[in-house]
Amino acid sequence: MKTNAGRFFEDYRLGETIVHAVPRTVSGGERALYHALYPARHALYSSDEFARACGLPAAPVDDLVAFHLVFGKTVPDISLNAVANLGYAEGRWLKPVFPGDTLRSESTVIGLKENSNGKSGVVYVRTRGLNQQGEAVLDYVRWVMVRKRDEAAPAPEANVPALSKAVPAADLVVPEGLDFSRYDFTLAGEPHRWGDYDIGERIDHVDGVTIEESEHMLATRLWQNTAKVHFDATNRPDGKRLIYGGHVISMARALSFNGLANAQMIVALNAGAHANPCFAGDTVRAWSEVLDKAETSAPGVGALRLRLVAVKHGAEPFGLRDEAGKYQPGVLLDLDYWALVPR
Repeated sequence: MKTNAGRFFEDYRLGETIVHAVPRTVSGGERALYHALYPARHALYSSDEFARACGLPAAPVDDLVAFHLVFGKTVPDISLNAVANLGYAEGRWLKPVFPGDTLRSESTVIGLKENSNGKSGVVYVRTRGLNQQGEAVLDYVRWVMVRKRDEAAPAPEANVPALSKAVPAADLVVPEGLDFSRYDFTLAGEPHRWGDYDIGERIDHVDGVTIEESEHMLATRLWQNTAKVHFDATNRPDGKRLIYGGHVISMARALSFNGLANAQMIVALNAGAHANPCFAGDTVRAWSEVLDKAETSAPGVGALRLRLVAVKHGAEPFGLRDEAGKYQPGVLLDLDYWALVPR
C-alpha cells in the first residue's frame, strides 16, 4: 500500500513528535492572494515603506498567513480524518515571516481522550512553525476531534493537558526593532491609539462579507489544507463542504480593520473556538471586545487583548452565549488574542 488514508484516533501516541512533510517557501504571491481573498488592509503588512518607518526591514506577510501555512502542513498528519477542529490555546508569534522565508512544521501529541460514543476521540497537539534557520516563528496548541478506524480499538488512558487561559502579557514577543513612536495614523487609516480603548469596550465592525464556495476552496488549496470535510462533499451526511475555520478567522480579522485599523500585529492566541459550522452562502460579520491592556518595553508600542467574534448575518448584536452557557447558533468564531497597537 503506497497511498495514505491518514491517521485515525488510535494511531496517536502521547509524547510522539510528528515532523510534517513539504516545507513551503513564502513569496509575495502569498500576500497578494491573501489580500485578494480577504479585505485585509492593515498598513504594516501592505507597505514596505510603512513597515520600515516602524522599525522593520520590510513588510512581513500577515500574521495569519504564517498561521495558515504552518497549520496547513499539519493537516495530513493531524486532522485529515477530523470531525471538527475544536480549539486553540497558548499561541505565540515569535518572529515575523517575510517573503523568501521557508516554513516547516512539527507537532507533539500532548493529550488524548476518547469520546464516550467510542467512535472518535480528541487529540491535543503543540505545533511549532520553523523557518529555514530552524528558528521558531510560531507555537500553538490545538485540539481536534478525530474519527476512529476501528470502534473496537481500546481507548488510551485519558490525558487532557492543563492549558493556560491566556498568554501573560510579559511573555508577548515584540518583533526586534519595532518602534511606533513615529507612527503615521493618517496612512494607517484611523486615529485611535492604545489609550483610546477601554477594557470592556465593544466594537461593532459594521461590514459583512458573504462566503463564496470558490473563495473557500481557493483558500484551502493555497494553504495546502487537505482535510476531507473541506474538499469532499460526500464526506458529510448533509453533502456540504465545511468552510475551513481559518477562512472565518481571516475574514473576521480583516473585517475588524473598521474600528481596529491600528491593531497591527497579532502576537498571541489565547483561546479560540469554532462555535458553529460555516457554509458557502453565509454572510459573516464581526464584533470585538477589549479584554485587557498592557504596556510593552518597545518604543510607542502597547498591547490590547481582544475578543474577536464572527457571526452570521442576523445574529443578536453582541450576542455570544445563551442562558445555559452554550454558544448562540449564529456565532461562528470566538477568538481571544493579543495585538500590538501604537501608544
